[in-house]
Amino acid sequence: MKIVTIHTEQIQTVFEELNSNLDGTITFDFDEYALEINNSFAKGTITGASFNDNISYVQFDMTFSMAVRMDFLNVISTPVYFAYCSKGGLSHSFGINGEERKFQTFQTAILASNQNQDNVLFFEKDVNTKLTLIIVGTETESHLMPSLNQKVKETFFENNALQNFFYMGSYNLKIAEKIEQLNAVTQTGIVRNLLKEGILKIILAMEIQQHSDDLNAFPKDANCLTLKEMEEIKELSEFIKLSPEEPFTIKSLSKKSGLSPNKLQEGFKMIHDRTVNDYITHMRVLKAEILMRTSDLNISEIVYCIGFTSRSYFSKIFKQKFNCSPKEYKFNLSC
Repeated sequence: MKIVTIHTEQIQTVFEELNSNLDGTITFDFDEYALEINNSFAKGTITGASFNDNISYVQFDMTFSMAVRMDFLNVISTPVYFAYCSKGGLSHSFGINGEERKFQTFQTAILASNQNQDNVLFFEKDVNTKLTLIIVGTETESHLMPSLNQKVKETFFENNALQNFFYMGSYNLKIAEKIEQLNAVTQTGIVRNLLKEGILKIILAMEIQQHSDDLNAFPKDANCLTLKEMEEIKELSEFIKLSPEEPFTIKSLSKKSGLSPNKLQEGFKMIHDRTVNDYITHMRVLKAEILMRTSDLNISEIVYCIGFTSRSYFSKIFKQKFNCSPKEYKFNLSC
């Protein structure tokens, strides 16, 4: 087992120490770090950045050729970590001799240790693991108004940093979608920074809300689906997103996934807040908007290309989405 030790939550130092242990190449662009690794020990990418309110994130998309133990030492402060596993699985313990708790794909975890206890992550050998780790520092300026990180500290430490805190959440596909949105940001410079900060804080809010709901005995509907069923729903969502013009039916999707129609509807409502048919329609409208911007097709041709049979129905739902008719939208693009 290889041991990687991180001595601080300061993002620059985190990446310097990761690089010294994993032997990759670091790039830095407008407060965002990326560590590319491709050697006999590890392959993948680690990205991260820091934002206001002493909030930062580190995102792993890694496959290790041997088991890895990653120790996050509490040298100065006691940050709160919000973890989400998008793929694979890993374990956590407080200290190297603490109880190992494993969280799987689509699971959330919130953890914070006292100043004398380190957070330890265990990555499995030969498993592609995608982990998003949001780090909320608990050091605050006493003369300032209460900040977001101070409120997080009060919520999970309850003004007492003597006890370790660990929460394992139920499966949550909505957070997986939001993380995909975070990774899909294509803008550069300050726009990219602001967009990522906004999405990251939404993810943070979703994790805190899930914890609050569980405390108040309002479990998520996700508990009704198994991990395998959720993975099937996720794959179907991606399949529809890539080819929304296909003549999908509940029956054909059910046959493709092996899930019952009821399970399909349950999964789509959970992850997208939409029925299966509403999701297909939504993806078609989004593709229509892209075609308007990037092709020379007229509106009738676009309607045909994306799988609609009624132009009037398309115009109605397009206006609901973009607050103008397709004709008006296309005209504004040409101005």
